[in-house]
Amino acid sequence: MSKRNHREKPDLEGLRTETLVVHGDDWVTNDGAVTPPIYYTATFRAHNSSEFAEMAGTPRHPRYYTRYGNPVHERVAKIMAELEGTETALVTGSGMGAIATTILALVGAGDHVIAQTRHYMSTAKIMDEMLPRFGVEVTLVEQADITAFAEAIRPNTKLIMVETPANPTLVLTDLAAVVELAHPHGIIVVADNTFASPINQRPHDLGVDIVIHSATKYLGGHHDLTAGVICTSEELAERIWHTHISIGSVLSPMDAWLLLRGLRTLPMRIERINANALALAEFLEKQPQIECVYYPGLPSHPQHELAKRQMRGFGAVIAFAIKGGYEETQRFVAALKLSTNAVSLGGIDSLVVHTAAMWEGVMTEEQMQTAGIPSNFVRFSVGIEHIDDLKADVLQALQTV
Repeated sequence: MSKRNHREKPDLEGLRTETLVVHGDDWVTNDGAVTPPIYYTATFRAHNSSEFAEMAGTPRHPRYYTRYGNPVHERVAKIMAELEGTETALVTGSGMGAIATTILALVGAGDHVIAQTRHYMSTAKIMDEMLPRFGVEVTLVEQADITAFAEAIRPNTKLIMVETPANPTLVLTDLAAVVELAHPHGIIVVADNTFASPINQRPHDLGVDIVIHSATKYLGGHHDLTAGVICTSEELAERIWHTHISIGSVLSPMDAWLLLRGLRTLPMRIERINANALALAEFLEKQPQIECVYYPGLPSHPQHELAKRQMRGFGAVIAFAIKGGYEETQRFVAALKLSTNAVSLGGIDSLVVHTAAMWEGVMTEEQMQTAGIPSNFVRFSVGIEHIDDLKADVLQALQTV
């Protein structure tokens, strides 16, 4: 990459997260702009044939063609690699773009993949429907049972896909234990870290090879973009990138810029969200209309000790069951005034979904049962509103049950 477009990289060692998200990409360009510009261009000029050849032949070059890379992509990637502690990062047009690209880059016909019975619904469909069509065998295991992972390993196992906490049930996977099982067999471990965020959990520190995010959630933080991020080594990133440019899950420069803006405030948003979610989960446990509450930060969570070992905070998402059934849960969700009935999570405003109502349109009844989604389940993503206002709103909605 041309030196005229870059400043010398500063020493970022020892900088705290709040500083990294603001200054971790300062050195990427040397154009004098305090706020990074949006490079809304599909292609970039070469000044001569040798420069063009260098641009065309450099994987992930940020100034050749935006499907290959873009200066705003580069800024996001630098910050995300620092946040997750990996060598580098790639950006994609969505979280599922990141997951699908990674899996398709690393496995082929005759290979075997281990995944969880509980995954985000589109990840589950890749495992249940897409990979078998291409001759890839998939074994689904109960993620809380580490012996199930050990028993599922075969000579042709190439990849283990985990997600912790899992969507929407908040069951945890012991990351260090999975890595300890996988690496002696040369198996790559991929972790979807969306539900935790890099502020609350760093899977790479526990040995995970590839960390994936739907950046649409916490990283963007404002429910106004779709994006995905893949954090990994230089070697694996290059392998994935070659599949990425063929699939074409490209992050637009505008969404990349919105993501960059969201990253600047990520630590402070997560701090407030963590505090709100724990307080609301504790409040919900005391309400007579609530059957049970699942939140990794609660001592009542069956994997609370594991959560304390591998997480630094417990995130926005609370799962709970309303006493009664489908109709009582519908009434509760409809009665909420502050929390919006909408998909997604991790933003500044609270979102709530009746989980069975959301999943039944895209999953079979058998898939929902496997994923542990009962008819009275609610997924509540807590925002940065004042906690007393959130409690009051939940309380008045519970009176309708």
